[in-house]
Amino acid sequence: MSMRVKWLESVTRRNILRSFSSFLAGSPLLLHAQQDLLRLQDTKRVLGIDEMVSSFDFEAVFRGNVSRAVSNYTAMGVDSEFTLRRNREAFDWVQMISERKGDILSVNTSSQFLGKLLEYPILVAPTSGHQLLHPGGEKASYRGATAAKTPFIVSNVSSQPIEEISKAANGPLWFQFYPKQDMDLSRRTLERAQTAGCECIVVTIDQQASNFTRALHDRNLGAGRGRDYTRIRRRRTPLKNPYRVRDSRLWYEWGYLDQIHPFIKVPLLAKGVLSAEDALRCLNYGLDGIIVSNHGGRSVDYAPSSLEVLSEIVDAVDGRMPVLIDSGFRRGSDVLKALALGADAVCLGRVPRWGLGSYGAQGVQRAIEIIQAELVQSMANLGKMDLPALDRSVLRMDFP
Repeated sequence: MSMRVKWLESVTRRNILRSFSSFLAGSPLLLHAQQDLLRLQDTKRVLGIDEMVSSFDFEAVFRGNVSRAVSNYTAMGVDSEFTLRRNREAFDWVQMISERKGDILSVNTSSQFLGKLLEYPILVAPTSGHQLLHPGGEKASYRGATAAKTPFIVSNVSSQPIEEISKAANGPLWFQFYPKQDMDLSRRTLERAQTAGCECIVVTIDQQASNFTRALHDRNLGAGRGRDYTRIRRRRTPLKNPYRVRDSRLWYEWGYLDQIHPFIKVPLLAKGVLSAEDALRCLNYGLDGIIVSNHGGRSVDYAPSSLEVLSEIVDAVDGRMPVLIDSGFRRGSDVLKALALGADAVCLGRVPRWGLGSYGAQGVQRAIEIIQAELVQSMANLGKMDLPALDRSVLRMDFP
């Protein structure tokens, strides 16, 4: 064989680099990295914060900024996601009837709530793991909510300590609490929150049964729970029962409220009420308010939307305690419909998360302010200049 043929057929640096590049391109790890971020779907560029005109604009930017696992976790609902879909469909079943137009500059959205002035009947609902959305975490969310003159409810499973969050701003701060079997741990958790300055405690009562949330959904999309969650969520210990239900579920009863009440020196609310019967139980146990909620469609599959059960709950309570609501709210008109059905305020969950993941604290502020502006515009369109003027007469309801 001639020297020229040997030279042409010999291994070269270029061939080695070409082969190595082909190997990397086919690597499962690299393929996963290529699909980890979701593309912006509706625009060819990322919109600036001043260009945002609805909460849904933030969702597209949010999905482009965070990993697919985090995006899926925020978007998911339990099991078939029937409840998740029903939460949004319910707003289509309620129409607003305009009698006359009003001066938008004359609209007053303020109200008294548990002895405090609310400039808008809107709060930020508790959600977990804000540091996965933005390095500022819950501290940034709290700053954004405060800038928008909105109370912020910190989740019991926040990614930052309550003591650090409370120092980030000076606005109204609440704390959401998950029941714990260890009463000493319950006491310490509740006392920490109150010492940090939390003005209300919200105990969640609607996370009894959900277990298989969306692990298979994420796995099928190739995202998995991923490293994003191992930083915050502890590894699960082996289950002690044959039904694969975590020990933190299916154990607490109504008497638990009596057990924790002595630890709480501020107003106590229950979150997760979906029936008139449960609302009356909360009254009997001496609670100071309730949040009508199905956990954003993340608790029990085939539950009703919170909006469609709101009227019967408001009627049962009959003004004896404040009634808040969450699950599915995306627009100011959504907020108005709940207020007209008798809610005292609305909690926003996913919308502030979209804002945080898009632009940090400023994104939270801007997302909330868009909802506030939409509420004012909707009230003006109906000719209702203040919250007491809103009632069911401005709605036409067609719930199935």
